[in-house]
Amino acid sequence: MATNGWIIFVITLFAPLLVAGDTCLSPSVKSKYYITTEAAASVDTVFIVEFQLTCKNGLKNLNLYADINGKFLPVTITDDSKSQYQVSYSDENKNLPAGNYDVRFYDEEGYSILRKAQRSGETNDSIKPLFTIALNHPGVWKGPVVQSEFIAAVVAILVWYVAYSAKSQLQSDK
Repeated sequence: MATNGWIIFVITLFAPLLVAGDTCLSPSVKSKYYITTEAAASVDTVFIVEFQLTCKNGLKNLNLYADINGKFLPVTITDDSKSQYQVSYSDENKNLPAGNYDVRFYDEEGYSILRKAQRSGETNDSIKPLFTIALNHPGVWKGPVVQSEFIAAVVAILVWYVAYSAKSQLQSDK
């Protein structure tokens, strides 16, 4: 019975070391992003960020979390073999005006530290992210001030008015 107690003690002592996650050292990121820019097609602005992450210590398939405009989202792995990831975020056009946005990425350890800091009332800026990707949002194009259908209708009415006036002028001159 005493040996079972020692085995349980040793397993309890060393189990956290076996399951502890490793941290990505010197992350290298190649990224690209897409942002909707046309309000006529959508009422929401969408950010899609795709990136390839390479760690100096060779870690792959990390569980990552993104902080976009104060909202935390899980990052999905799109290709295991190439360590490619993607995260997307959408909000109403009025809530995402033109400007620069920093998307901060955290591994599981950084994310848990961040959540603890938030519960204690600290700001997100006090926790260093694993890496950051900067987005430049040019803003949404709401279309022309005057719709082309309206311009066509006004031109048609003007042509009819000029033609009708000319016809009336010709008939009154007789």
